[in-house]
Amino acid sequence: MNEIKDYLKNYDMNNPNSGRFKHKITRFLWWCAGADKQILEKCPLGDRVRYAGIGGIVLATGVLAAVSGGYAFYTIFGPKGDAVVEEIATIRDLFISAIFAILWGLIVFNMDRFIVSSTGKGDGKDTISWKELGQALPRIIIAVILAFAISSPLETRILKSEIDAKLQTKQDEYLLELNKNTDKIKNEEINRAKTEISKMEKEILGIEESFEKRRLEILEQMKLLELEAEGKTGSGKAGRGPAWRDKKENLDKMEMERVEQKKSKEVEIKSKKDRLKSSIAELDRIYKSIDVAKSNNKLKANNLDGLLERIHISHEIGGIVPWIIFLVLLSIEAGPIFFKMMMQKGVYEYLVENNKKRFLSLNGIVVEEKLVEDKHDVKHAEITHFMEAEKEINAKKEQLDKESDLTSHTLDKWHKSKKGEIDENPEQFFNEH
Repeated sequence: MNEIKDYLKNYDMNNPNSGRFKHKITRFLWWCAGADKQILEKCPLGDRVRYAGIGGIVLATGVLAAVSGGYAFYTIFGPKGDAVVEEIATIRDLFISAIFAILWGLIVFNMDRFIVSSTGKGDGKDTISWKELGQALPRIIIAVILAFAISSPLETRILKSEIDAKLQTKQDEYLLELNKNTDKIKNEEINRAKTEISKMEKEILGIEESFEKRRLEILEQMKLLELEAEGKTGSGKAGRGPAWRDKKENLDKMEMERVEQKKSKEVEIKSKKDRLKSSIAELDRIYKSIDVAKSNNKLKANNLDGLLERIHISHEIGGIVPWIIFLVLLSIEAGPIFFKMMMQKGVYEYLVENNKKRFLSLNGIVVEEKLVEDKHDVKHAEITHFMEAEKEINAKKEQLDKESDLTSHTLDKWHKSKKGEIDENPEQFFNEH
């Protein structure tokens, strides 16, 4: 008996020697587990170790979530390039990734802390019943979702070398496909531009050749006419007679018509030359745009380096490794839920239950357990009595009852008084007309 008293004395809140049980890290782990530190300080070492262990698991999950989220957000916001070439991240990228990593870690930590703290102690046995499992099912589903969210970025970091090699192959194939499409589109544009250029050149050349041919024909006729005037052709007689003058006038007229026709075609020729220049400029622009398009294709291929693609590749090449990582994270995530359901009731649980009942009783709340019989069977039910509220309700009911009784008594007296007045002087209360 004395040994038990000495043991309990070591955990006395007022004992100066009990300071070693108030270590800040231990208290923080209790807080992570959602436990009441003031009650735990009064409990044996076993209870404190249990909840410190649960808090450690919750804290570890939050830290892993921050690391996983940090790498995920770095993959999202970080520089993009060839998968096998390590790009240098900027301070801005690292800062944004760190901020989101901390926020994600805190979100997961808070959810885990809530899940663990809201998971009851079960039936106090070291086995898990179907009823306990059903009650914990929503929390287990949330734990599975969180395990997936945390494990996916981690597996991409663990398999980074293999993923980079596979991703580089995909980037090269994607770039080749993009360049093929670019070449196909640009070749079609080049062919259209060349066809237009060839068409304009032929039309311009055709017009110019027709006028040149006509000019040469007239020139040839003029030469023959001069030779004829010199007596070197025809009859051999020299001279410029009426026949010569007629031919000369006809040739001059033909030359004038040729000149006029050429002038009338100058606007059309100028328009065709402008279209030719435009087509040549367009062809030059197309050739220059090929390099720009292929540079953009390179950027598109580099942007294939995203989180979703890396997760997809990790599942393709990872085999069982991603599942092992997921199961490990699921064990860490869901472990505290199962541990709490398998824990036997200890001093802490009884003290928590006692404090809960004390708080209820101090606030006038009484929970009464009864067996309730319905049409089918007898069920266990809890009936909650809110004593202070019931007291106020009963007082209000009594007040209303008294007020009702006074009102009834007053009406009776008034009724009797009026009847007496009517008996004495009915004419005062009734007028025949």
